[in-house]
Amino acid sequence: MSLARAAGAIVRPSKRAGTTLLQRRAASSHAHDEHHHEEYHDTNVYEPEVFNTSFWRRAVIAAVGVVAFYKYAPAPGDDNPIAKYISSTMTPAEVWHNMAFKHLAMSAQGSDDTKLMVDAKPPTVHRYRYPQRFEQYSPNSQPVGIKLSVDDIVVKRD
Repeated sequence: MSLARAAGAIVRPSKRAGTTLLQRRAASSHAHDEHHHEEYHDTNVYEPEVFNTSFWRRAVIAAVGVVAFYKYAPAPGDDNPIAKYISSTMTPAEVWHNMAFKHLAMSAQGSDDTKLMVDAKPPTVHRYRYPQRFEQYSPNSQPVGIKLSVDDIVVKRD
């Protein structure tokens, strides 16, 4: 709405009895005010935001402990009771070397056995088309120097 039109509406009385544009605009859009009389109160109880809670106390104690340990801890080469205890409870290195060598030898034996089983084949069977020829063999009329014996050959019949 333009300014001239708004000014004309103020100067001229409106068609409604007694209400002007400004009076209508200033009216509240709420039909009732009963919700505005109550104030919202938060019923939750919050702890005060301070640095003396148990979390910060523990954090400061942990930080002081870390700094003290770093300052007074023995050097890696020093002899101390903790290092002595750990070395006394550990298994010697020779035992681990012996166990590793035994494991290596047993693994090699196992792989050899596996390879033997994988590469195993049934014996070859030579099948002849006419096995009766062995029975027809004549020991006579052989060239000189060839001595062939077929006495131990057994022909299988299927």
